[in-house]
Amino acid sequence: MKTALATEKLRDFYKRHNRMPSYTEMARMFHYSSRGATYYLVSLLIKQGIIEKDETGKLLPRNLFSIPMYGIIKAGYPMPVDVQEDRQLNLHVLFKQVTQNSFALTVSGDSMMEEGINSGDIVFVSKDVTVKNGDIVAACVDGEWTVKYFQKQGENVSLVPANKRYPVMYPRETLEIGGVVTHVIRSYR
Repeated sequence: MKTALATEKLRDFYKRHNRMPSYTEMARMFHYSSRGATYYLVSLLIKQGIIEKDETGKLLPRNLFSIPMYGIIKAGYPMPVDVQEDRQLNLHVLFKQVTQNSFALTVSGDSMMEEGINSGDIVFVSKDVTVKNGDIVAACVDGEWTVKYFQKQGENVSLVPANKRYPVMYPRETLEIGGVVTHVIRSYR
């Protein structure tokens, strides 16, 4: 079996089950009658950097969800693009910070628009990251949840919007930091 076809089948499996298949599942998926054929294919995919094994031998996606990274594009005046076809953006590694202690929220409102976070965007929030000044956080202020910059001076904490039309928020009674925003996703379609 060609590794390109095997890679596509592994992607489909991962999308459906949110995990890599076992060796037995792979043998069935690829219609192999021997485990040796499965081990050989796995070793090829590891050698090509498509999948990897962790310290326990469990298979993990490595470049299973890579897309071409073509270089830089200007958002100002147009310029020629240096196409770098050999570079890949590994989506699995990009979202490696997203752990079991992460969650996602859909943004409603425009108080963070100057930071590029718009209504309808999805933010990934991590509970594992230590909050520091300037981080964007999901916070519960006096019983209401919001996304803002975290600022602390001495004992005073404020939540600062990225839109001049909104005031800085100061907790009157309670403040709970849900976590630090690590990623923003925007879909255009």
